[in-house]
Amino acid sequence: MLRTASCSASLTSASPFFRHFPLSYSSLSSSTGALRAPGRNLRRVASPASTGRRVFLRRGLRVPSTAGRGVNRQLSRLSVRAVATQPAPSYPDVGQDEAEKLGFEKVSEEFISECKSKATLFKHKKTGCEVMSVSNEDENKVFGIVLRTPPKDSTGIPHILEHSVLCGSRKYPLKEPFVELLKGSLHTFLNAFTYPDRTCYPVASTNTKDFYNLVDVYLDAVFFPKCVDDVHTFQQEGWHYELNDPSEDISYKGVVFNEMKGVYSQPDNILGRIAQQASFGGGDPKDIPNLTFEEFKDFHRKYYHPSNARIWFYGDDDPLQRLRILSEYLDMFEASPSRDTSKIEPQRLFSEPIRIVEKYPAGRDGDLKKKNMVCINWLLSEKPLDLETQLALGFLDHLMLGTPASPLRKILLESGLGEALVSSGMSDELLQPQFSVGMKGVSEDNVQKVEELIMSTLKKLAEEGFESDAVEASMNTIEFSLRENNTGSFPRGLSLMLQSIAKWIYDMDPFEPLKYTEPLKALKARIAEEGSKAVFSPLIEQFILHNSHRVTIEMQPDPEKASQEEAEEKSILEKVKAGMTEEDLAELARATEELRLKQETPDPPEALRCVPSLNLSDIPKEPTYVPTEVGDINGVKVLRHDLFTNDIVYAEVVFDMGSLKHELLPLVPLFCQSLLEMGTKDLSFVQLNQLIGRKTGGISVYPLTSSVRGKDEPCSKIIVRGKSMAGRADDLFNLVLYTGWHLDSFLFFILLQMNCLLQEIQFTDQQRFKQFVSQSIARMENRLRGSGHGVAAARMDAMLNIAGWMSEQMGGLSYLEFLRTLEKKVDEDWEGISSSLEEIRRSLLAKNGCIVNMTADGKSLSNIEKSLEKFLDLLPESPSGGLVTWDGRLPLRNEAIVIPTQVNYVGKAGNIYSTGYELDGSAYVISKHISNTWLWDRVRVSGGAYGGFCDFDSHSGVFSFLSYRDPNLLKTLDIYDGTGDFLRGLDVDQETLTKAIIGTIGDVDSYQLPDAKGYSSLMRHLLGVTDEERLRKREEILTTSLKDFKDFAEAIDVVRDNGVAVAVASAEDIDAANNARSNFFEVKKAL
Repeated sequence: MLRTASCSASLTSASPFFRHFPLSYSSLSSSTGALRAPGRNLRRVASPASTGRRVFLRRGLRVPSTAGRGVNRQLSRLSVRAVATQPAPSYPDVGQDEAEKLGFEKVSEEFISECKSKATLFKHKKTGCEVMSVSNEDENKVFGIVLRTPPKDSTGIPHILEHSVLCGSRKYPLKEPFVELLKGSLHTFLNAFTYPDRTCYPVASTNTKDFYNLVDVYLDAVFFPKCVDDVHTFQQEGWHYELNDPSEDISYKGVVFNEMKGVYSQPDNILGRIAQQASFGGGDPKDIPNLTFEEFKDFHRKYYHPSNARIWFYGDDDPLQRLRILSEYLDMFEASPSRDTSKIEPQRLFSEPIRIVEKYPAGRDGDLKKKNMVCINWLLSEKPLDLETQLALGFLDHLMLGTPASPLRKILLESGLGEALVSSGMSDELLQPQFSVGMKGVSEDNVQKVEELIMSTLKKLAEEGFESDAVEASMNTIEFSLRENNTGSFPRGLSLMLQSIAKWIYDMDPFEPLKYTEPLKALKARIAEEGSKAVFSPLIEQFILHNSHRVTIEMQPDPEKASQEEAEEKSILEKVKAGMTEEDLAELARATEELRLKQETPDPPEALRCVPSLNLSDIPKEPTYVPTEVGDINGVKVLRHDLFTNDIVYAEVVFDMGSLKHELLPLVPLFCQSLLEMGTKDLSFVQLNQLIGRKTGGISVYPLTSSVRGKDEPCSKIIVRGKSMAGRADDLFNLVLYTGWHLDSFLFFILLQMNCLLQEIQFTDQQRFKQFVSQSIARMENRLRGSGHGVAAARMDAMLNIAGWMSEQMGGLSYLEFLRTLEKKVDEDWEGISSSLEEIRRSLLAKNGCIVNMTADGKSLSNIEKSLEKFLDLLPESPSGGLVTWDGRLPLRNEAIVIPTQVNYVGKAGNIYSTGYELDGSAYVISKHISNTWLWDRVRVSGGAYGGFCDFDSHSGVFSFLSYRDPNLLKTLDIYDGTGDFLRGLDVDQETLTKAIIGTIGDVDSYQLPDAKGYSSLMRHLLGVTDEERLRKREEILTTSLKDFKDFAEAIDVVRDNGVAVAVASAEDIDAANNARSNFFEVKKAL
């Protein structure tokens, strides 16, 4: 349930070994995007390498694309490392008698060493509901309830119900308790999502009181929702006919209806839906209006029952209290047959391959003959795989496709037959695992050639196997990530839940997916003893080459398809209206108004008070401080953060972009990709990538820009990030780099590799660079369709501040325009481009302006100081050229960016500092409240958009409004313009204000793992944010008053009066807007 516009790839894999590509009505999304930390607009313009294809070894855990091919070594290096055996920690236990008293039986219990947890499986005796209770020292507690929800048709019932159950319940009878939790809790995760065969409702918090509040609201919502008795919720979240006046046209409205329109405006998602339909059967959002309220209610009655539920608890809270909470709910139910009726039956494998040809909506610009897509999909098995086979297939996937140097990926991209890979990789989150590989940007003449190349390459890999260095690099990369268990901002407990549920939901062992050590040992032993060819070649042959369940999908661009679909929908609605009497139309207009009034009428105070919340006394008065020591080595500033990191060192080397010429700026992302994916004089890019993959946890390079409050000059940096084990010299085999330095630690290796990337990479491979450009164009075009709000935000920022302009030049519409020109220039002036890349290097690489940021435990930080000195000695003293003044901005104007889409992305922004507004911490509380009330109610609930929110960049002063998958355009802009009046008319009681304050503190104090703490400290250092300022802003947040809201109305009026609007929308909606308001938008065609 994407409650606002923020989507996270971290939610795209349930498996510890495979990646996932979203299917059908999957609504896999992160916690709500409205919950941004204050002043979050640090624009990390990720390099193409860092935004490309990744392997997800754990949900939310990404393996950096850094492995390549190295010099030949023996496979004996894959021998299993000795691991010290540690006694299981002691965690609170629930005895059998205690469980029995609460209505549970203890089924099994294990200590899971991989996650240092004691896991106990309970079964509720009365209903059969199973509960996994995982106890450990993790303060980031997680709860989840998962139900099998197999759809019977294509109307999207599970998805609509997932949205609807959080719209009020028995104990919490207000419109949307979910929103009240967003406003006033310290949650670290709060959302829900739908898979093709199950629905998940997870929450997380580090505060125990807050955690149990969240758990209670979710349990009541799932089992006792108001929506089954309230047709208005069904209409709001699912679909309804909307008619404002009998003389007007009828339209469809509904949050999920518009969400799915947006999803299937993207060719990649259309391809995924067709692949699922072909392999499993599945849905089409056009069928949503066929869903009735009675079917909706019956689905809840049938499947939302404890007998069909799996419940997960994780963290450092009392395991007995978990059962007490559950027993209060579960004891209200009798056993149900839902566990049997919801059982997922396997799809039988096809006896012969099939081929499907479909159209997708495309713009008229460019050569449409070169915009075909082709993908081959296999369903690998009728039965679930054992863990060792699953792990081996995960390694095989990484070997074939996981890095730029992986042979299947490399051969396809170097063939020149297409622009980029599409829907490629393995997925095992459903009952039966799948494998797909395909390309987009393919000429119609080359479609058959792509298919032949895929099959011949797979056959060759089966016959010849993989080089030993490739196997070792994949092994190290995957093992490092498994042992690091770095899930970023995604709760570790939720990552583990989604791994476990991928088997548990099919009545298999919920413990098994959490235990990778023994299967990993067995696989490494097999490779060492038998050789990798004996392990991986049979897998390619059995599951792919000799597998008749193969579905080939060809997608052809059709510039008429979008307008045809709109015309079909309009024709259906015209027939609906024609079949109505005048009385029917008057009743529909009355019902439309009734629904709108209900949506826009706030809940009464007594209803709001029923939602549990914290008090201000529960909130720490001071911010969390990260230990930071600022020192100097060889004239370079070094920041050290002494934190426990489990023997891993995290390093960032920051270079200043102040000497970079303006005209070179758009080349910077491609420069970053070239550093990671081109070779040196002595090593090919494959060898270099392989070397990094074998010996480190990964290296990435990317630009970062931000405004700095109080300064005209922006912060503009290139950041090189890496991580490695702190001191494993024995594993390096006294490796001596061709640079002549002896490696005395893993960190020094990573630093030397950073130096190698920065100084030794040769920008000479014209064809590889041309691939980078083609891939970047494909990626940007996909971003326009799927994340148009981000493109609109970047465009507005580029009009309003210098840092925004810089970012947009490297990742917005201007960048796409640059890439299209560059694609032709690569053939015409490669020598000039290569020279420009060298000039960028000379402009960046220097000790002057360099900063090093290190995060590790104190001992490791001390041990690596000499390595760091040697690394810094290798850097030039100063960059070439002098300092450059950055002053670029796009012209201030309202813009409409035309793409083929069924939904819009609408933005408006202005700089509130331009009116003299001085930053106060209350601004964070107010902007969050605007998102969670005014915009939520008007843009999403009433307007039907999938998301609507605002964002305040406290560094630049830019206040932005944005909508996501929005059926409206001018109507949404009018809502934005009414924000000031909304604030002036606001009347909130102290309880509402307290909730808003607590929710804001939850954003400010967002949960972070050690590497993120060190990185956040670096960001504050770069932007001049002191601990004293953080404390002052926190005090201002905690003392926010109603007067602050009223005063802020004057500041925000600048967006209405002097702001700029940017919409990414269809040509039809833009024409209608410009007709309604004469030439309101200047039109730019993008696709």
